[in-house]
Amino acid sequence: MPPTCLLSSAKRLNCAQFQKTTSALVRSLVTVTTRNCPSVKQSQNAEVHFTRKKVGYSKRYMSSTNGVTSSDTRATVIQLLNNISTKREVEQYLKYFTSVSQQQFAVIKVGGAIISDNLKELASSLAFLYHVGLYPIVLHGTGPQVNEKLESKGIEPDYIDGIRITDEATMSVVRECFLEQNLKLVTALEQLGVRARPITSGVFTANYLDKTKYKLVGDITNVTKDAIEASIKAGALPILTSLAETPSGQMLNVNADVAAGELARVFEPLKIVYLNEKGGIINGETKEKISIINLDEEYNELMKQSWVKYGTKLKIKEIKELLDFLPRSSSVAIINVHDLQKELFTNSGAGTMIRRGYKLSKKTSLDEIENIQTLKDTLKKDKYLAATSENIDIYLESLKDSKFTLISDEPLEAIAIVKDSGIVPTLDKFICSKSAWLNKVSDNVFNALTREFSCLQWVTDEHDPNVSWHFSKCQGSYLKNGKILFWYGVSDLNTVSEIIAKFSSATSQSVSPNGTNTSGVFGKGRSTRFYSTRTEPKINGTNKSKGRVALIGARGYTGKNLISLIDNHPYLEINHVSSRELEGQKLKDYSKTDIIYENLQVEDVKKLESENDVDFWVMALPNNICKPFVEAIQSVNGKSRIIDLSADHRFVPQTEWAYGLPELNDRNVISSAKRIANPGCYATGSQIAIAPLTEFITGLPTVFGVSGYSGAGTKPSPKNDPKFLNNNLIPYSLTNHIHEKEISTHIGKEVAFIPHVGQWFQGISLTVSVPIKQGSLTASHIAQLYKDFYKNERLVHVKEDIPLVRDIAGTHGVMVGGFKLNDTQDRVVICATIDNLLKGAATQCLQNMNLALGYGEYEGIPVNKILTK
Repeated sequence: MPPTCLLSSAKRLNCAQFQKTTSALVRSLVTVTTRNCPSVKQSQNAEVHFTRKKVGYSKRYMSSTNGVTSSDTRATVIQLLNNISTKREVEQYLKYFTSVSQQQFAVIKVGGAIISDNLKELASSLAFLYHVGLYPIVLHGTGPQVNEKLESKGIEPDYIDGIRITDEATMSVVRECFLEQNLKLVTALEQLGVRARPITSGVFTANYLDKTKYKLVGDITNVTKDAIEASIKAGALPILTSLAETPSGQMLNVNADVAAGELARVFEPLKIVYLNEKGGIINGETKEKISIINLDEEYNELMKQSWVKYGTKLKIKEIKELLDFLPRSSSVAIINVHDLQKELFTNSGAGTMIRRGYKLSKKTSLDEIENIQTLKDTLKKDKYLAATSENIDIYLESLKDSKFTLISDEPLEAIAIVKDSGIVPTLDKFICSKSAWLNKVSDNVFNALTREFSCLQWVTDEHDPNVSWHFSKCQGSYLKNGKILFWYGVSDLNTVSEIIAKFSSATSQSVSPNGTNTSGVFGKGRSTRFYSTRTEPKINGTNKSKGRVALIGARGYTGKNLISLIDNHPYLEINHVSSRELEGQKLKDYSKTDIIYENLQVEDVKKLESENDVDFWVMALPNNICKPFVEAIQSVNGKSRIIDLSADHRFVPQTEWAYGLPELNDRNVISSAKRIANPGCYATGSQIAIAPLTEFITGLPTVFGVSGYSGAGTKPSPKNDPKFLNNNLIPYSLTNHIHEKEISTHIGKEVAFIPHVGQWFQGISLTVSVPIKQGSLTASHIAQLYKDFYKNERLVHVKEDIPLVRDIAGTHGVMVGGFKLNDTQDRVVICATIDNLLKGAATQCLQNMNLALGYGEYEGIPVNKILTK
């Protein structure tokens, strides 16, 4: 395959995205192939090599006995990449590997003409599926071959109502042609290293459809799965004919489309595929191929179209009856053999994909919505409402006092909320799940909007991944400050000028959390920021009384550092410390009073809380451990506060657990919170490094982080073994690390995070690459931007040169510097350092406790170890 083919498939991805996507795909492909494909399982020693400098892949099986060569597999991978070109399509591809058993992937009906004219392409496509561990059930016809053979014998093919009259002479030819074409396809597959099993009888049981009228034509009454399942279990593609037998053994001819439908009713596959020469259903008026049909919404209107008649009408009717019987996840694809892989994996519109979908409904009152919680769950995907459940409640309350129309599908996967805003109604919310976008439910909803509203306006971000879709739906647009105003049905220039003026005014104002200053339409599922508006540090506090602290799980490095800080705090004191391993021992490095380690159980915690013996509970436990203790404290409904140092509560709404990053969160929220989630060390440093650039980000920021081995905790492992780390660097959790999720959630942008462990004990070094809008910042502007952003923050130090990790160990803040803008001015690199045990954990915990108890924010934090400007 020429390199240009691969490059053309990647046009919609930038180089970094393409490399990242394809690298992940190769790893996923190998994992799934060796797991699912019996032929590949025989090869025990597989090695994969991915070359980033060029689009090239190789895969070598060292002890292959199945005939699958490295070139076969390389061709398979290239075929995959050639057909999958976007992140959304990759997700669709991987979905098929994880959601179905092999026999439930697809039933593919192959027309006889395909075998005659496109055998090579058909075999190649089926071999591709086989080599990635998917086993479609293939059923073929033989109509053209039968006609040709009958004509050569001087027999005129005869039909009634489109059904071939099959007498004994014709049946002899039908059987002969089926066996020939079946062997032809099986042989072509085996030449490509595919195990294929011909199944020419024993699957379909039938009665005579009408013996007098059609003679040896069958009406299927039963499908026997044994031969098909045995074939797949043995690692062979089942290749079927549509021949059936009566209970007494008489062979009958059955229409291949009908037989494929009966197979689908038994196996309930994700896809039923009909391969034909047209490659889909063609709109008789526009002459364009129809990409997707959602039957529940479109069937009645579609059947009324003047061009839908005869065979097309019958085909759509039969497909609807079939899909009504099958699970909603099933769909039918009518495609050309050349587009088989593309349509199976991507819903790309190469052919016609038909699914049931859901019928749309229209509501004008919240009282009409049966499940208000489902609506709330959908609204959480909107970036202006996702921060807290309170925002959603406020938004829904605002709808009660306004005139609105809500159009949605039944499961609320796609919703549109239109508000009456004068001459031109405003599309205030348009939220679609990934599935709704993939299956074009978004188009159905928008079509319903155009039927309901003669004119409409809406706003979205210029970097919205679906911005081209917006442009395809509008008749006019206007861009300002990174926002785009769209409209249709507005032709009067005065009206256009009026909505543009209002839009321009709105984009100059700040956006409130509930989206009242802008429509917030087309939310992407992530809030602009998970935290609230930033506020000034609270240098002085009003509280001078003692604060009693209980530490649950205090034997680790963080616990020890927090104990040391509290020992030097003017107001806080420890009155309980719990550790199962240290029970009965004296608390070291604490001089205010003698404290003995306890092994507090849930009932003990509940008792202490009921007796008002604790002002602040510190949960210094591993992830997923503190829940019983928290529930015990809350059940008493006492006056104490809780701070959790684990990741358990970093992703819940601020109304439940305040996110304790004072430099970026509203300190008033933290001060008033009864429950605080202490951020992670990597997450703290990364967010502080990225936050000033949030409004300029255009792509995926990447954080390369290296921590001292104290970050790996005290439990022995290679990551905290000084000998193993000597002259070494250990990468780990290279994707989906909990801090990757935390950074992305609270910054409001997807972020890639790559953690490592270094050979020093304490401190983190972060190098952050941030893609920005080209020309939006200059080199001199960047450093000043950071200095202004953090000018009042005592624990953030901005410097011009690159901060070093050796300078941060044992200090209580974050250093940010080393600002560098690339030559094309579309990427900024920032460096940051943070002590993972202090500002990354214990110092930040104390900072949050000070705020919550009304002390000065920096009380107890050693002045000589606070970074100064």
